[in-house]
Amino acid sequence: MLRRGLASLLSRLPSQCAVCHSWQDQPLCEACIQRFAQPQPRCRTCALPLTGGALQCGACLRHPPPLDACLCAVDYAYPWADCIARFKFRAQPGWAGALAELLRHTPWVEPALERCTLVLPMPLSAPRLRQRGFNQALELARRLAPDKTDARLLLRIRDTAPQLDLSAAQRRHNVRGAFALEPLRAGRVRGADAVLVDDVMTSGASLFAAAEVLRAAGAARLTALVLARTPTPVEH
Repeated sequence: MLRRGLASLLSRLPSQCAVCHSWQDQPLCEACIQRFAQPQPRCRTCALPLTGGALQCGACLRHPPPLDACLCAVDYAYPWADCIARFKFRAQPGWAGALAELLRHTPWVEPALERCTLVLPMPLSAPRLRQRGFNQALELARRLAPDKTDARLLLRIRDTAPQLDLSAAQRRHNVRGAFALEPLRAGRVRGADAVLVDDVMTSGASLFAAAEVLRAAGAARLTALVLARTPTPVEH
């Protein structure tokens, strides 16, 4: 009780916006969100920024991903890259609330959450989870749809090398066979409208690999919600 009361009190204390450093009661002020998180046209299946009125990027047209839709809040660029780094790498899970709200207010995200029957955070391997102390995708999912989030259904069964310095083909090979469903509960996926949640999407290799497992298990509709997308094209 004392811990919850202290957390509630601290949440009401003034703080500074992480971007402009103005004093207010949230880690991100409304003015910075309006300035740096404006919606933009994106590929409907991989969230890559697009111009010219196209609905899909060339890579998705040539090789359709196993997703019906991919929705993204912001580019992985200033100021969001630093905010996500604080959340993900500097042991600050308290950022999850503000970042989840940023994602929730992205066009079409709220309808996707209302329509779906399952929300599945992208899982971490056991070594990565021990190293980080929490799964950032799970923290986001719990704040987006706590009653629909299932953290025990989609599993990461194999640790993989970091994707950062790999080519697109190497990324696909790296995550092949990395995901599976919990065998005794896999039936929940059949016919489901499922939402996958992740923090950052680069090539989409991990999300697509997880989506393929869900498709094979009979998922009827798959939507990915990602907080940030690298704006530089990476061939799928």
